[in-house]
Amino acid sequence: MIALLVVLMQVTDSSRAGLPPSPVATIAMTPAHPIVTVGDSLRLKATPLDANGQPVPNASVRWFPGTFFEGKIDSTGMLRAGSPGRFVVGMIAVVPGTRPGKPTQVVAEFAPLPAARIELSPAVHRLMVGQRLALRAAAYTKLNDRRMGDVTWSSSDPHVVRVTSDGRISAIAPGATTVTAASGAARSMLELTVRANTIRSVEVSGVSGPIRTGDVIHLHAVARDASGHEVDGVTPEWTVAPGQGVIDPDGSFVPYEAGNYIVTAAVGGASGETGVVVQHRYVRRATTLVGRQPIAKFGVSEFWPHPNGKNAYLATIADRLYALDISDPSHPRITDSVIVDARIVNDVMTTPDGAYGVMTREGASSRRNGIVILSFADPAHPKPIAEYTETVTGGVHSTYVYAQPKFGTFVFLTDDATGSMRVIDLNDPLHPKEVARWETKRGAGRILHDIDIVDGLAYLSYWNDGLVILDVGNGIKGGSPTNPQFVSQYTYDLNDLYRSVEAEGGPGYIRGTHTAWRQRNGHYVFIGDEVFSFKPIGIGLPGENLGKANGRLHVIDVADIEHPREVGYYEPTDGGVHNVWVAGDTLYLGDYQGGLRVLDVSGELKGDLLAQDREIAHVYTGDAQGFVPNAAMTWGAFYLNGNVIANDIFSGLWIVKIEPKPQAPAIQ
Repeated sequence: MIALLVVLMQVTDSSRAGLPPSPVATIAMTPAHPIVTVGDSLRLKATPLDANGQPVPNASVRWFPGTFFEGKIDSTGMLRAGSPGRFVVGMIAVVPGTRPGKPTQVVAEFAPLPAARIELSPAVHRLMVGQRLALRAAAYTKLNDRRMGDVTWSSSDPHVVRVTSDGRISAIAPGATTVTAASGAARSMLELTVRANTIRSVEVSGVSGPIRTGDVIHLHAVARDASGHEVDGVTPEWTVAPGQGVIDPDGSFVPYEAGNYIVTAAVGGASGETGVVVQHRYVRRATTLVGRQPIAKFGVSEFWPHPNGKNAYLATIADRLYALDISDPSHPRITDSVIVDARIVNDVMTTPDGAYGVMTREGASSRRNGIVILSFADPAHPKPIAEYTETVTGGVHSTYVYAQPKFGTFVFLTDDATGSMRVIDLNDPLHPKEVARWETKRGAGRILHDIDIVDGLAYLSYWNDGLVILDVGNGIKGGSPTNPQFVSQYTYDLNDLYRSVEAEGGPGYIRGTHTAWRQRNGHYVFIGDEVFSFKPIGIGLPGENLGKANGRLHVIDVADIEHPREVGYYEPTDGGVHNVWVAGDTLYLGDYQGGLRVLDVSGELKGDLLAQDREIAHVYTGDAQGFVPNAAMTWGAFYLNGNVIANDIFSGLWIVKIEPKPQAPAIQ
């Protein structure tokens, strides 16, 4: 969509307004419905035709992508597939001496590579005659793209274990067999042993009293024979009724609604049950507006507080960075600004000691973007002292400034041009230099959007490549800032997850892993997807013609850092997910068109956090005097000095206090 607007501006400028209309009526493209496997390319052929269906002499075609995120198309019509999805290709016919023709769009299908591996769950190996279980198979390509719906199942001995086309197994008779899940050449097998069924009863334990919605309890099932002896090695099938909630094969249960639940564990015809009493969570709190710093002339982007807690910095979707005095939260004020050659200053961050900082640049008229190094000798009046552009002239979207006693201070940044991570040595701020580069194996469509670093581990939001974790000084893989080492990756099927967004606005919508926040005192990573429908629906970003914001916040358990797994999610219904900040057991979220949202993320997390009534507060950040009046477009939120500071693209800075929690009824 953005590329289309740029091309239209280039070919329909005022100097051509007096020219005769184009003789081109249509553009015929071959193939008419392109299908390209990820990693491959296909040259498209376009023929401009007149109203009679005849080729137009001297006509040329300009190609452009309707979106940038899943692949590329060059000026010759060479289409390259980077990740699975539907890619919008645009064409405009140009005939010398006439106005440009009508833009034409074609949707190309980018198909995933064949499956390279299949992950099976649960990892069961022993069954009892009469027992039934549902197996799940997740197929992945060598690029970790998820393949959906093409797994077939078989049993080497159906007389021992029968398996259905959707993976449900039934133990028929004692013996041994192998259940296989297959997708193309990829195979995954479970060796199963079936024993005679001696189970006569099942006992369920693990409930000690009432719980709240969203609390996770771990239930245990013990199977016994006719003599009352425990039968070990069994895997029960769990069910819950009535009400809404999730129970995993290991007995972990989280309820979504208040009420009385019956949880049942069944093994081979015998079953046991227990009751669970669930009460409301009672976390809702009132908010009070403390102060405002409106910005009406420009859209604003990132906010970052100085370590002294008194000063802060606000970037813009323009050419400047504002310095703020926030020592009196009821009256924040601008103390200075830094103006650079840029169309977007997307990010800003200080060094941990507050002596220096970095601001990013995109869209510079000189085409030399990169980063600007700032001195904060006077935090109220930042001064540019150096810049680094040599290997990142194409633009820098996000940075993370990180210091380690062993290595010193480095800037980890995203390179717009290559989708790679660059590491810049900042130990001599006047002479920054690149010392490392890291990128995924994906070619076209490789986009690194954001970076978070905790304890020497970098958490990269890698769009189509999901969450990537690198050792940049932790030591578990021998990594350092100059030698980043891969630790693990977590991917998911963005196309399947956001199929309703395509139904709403058509193919070519924006979706990808956008941001990550590693919990500082825990084992969760919160990763957010940036999702915008392709067609303008509602209020979008000025000049970008985007539709409604959508998106999910995923909760990833990294207790086993080499095997991250998703355990929960939060998906607002009125906006999307942009940037997050977690302090203690509270998460602060920029919900784009929904405003500021504050969530309770205490305890163990599992399932749908929205359904569990974990929302603490909601503030709509629309302002009549905003850059876009009366509309919210909240970028992110920060917890600082007892207040929440939200930066809204349309209206500037909001400082909000979350009032004390009201007394909740005691759990009976």
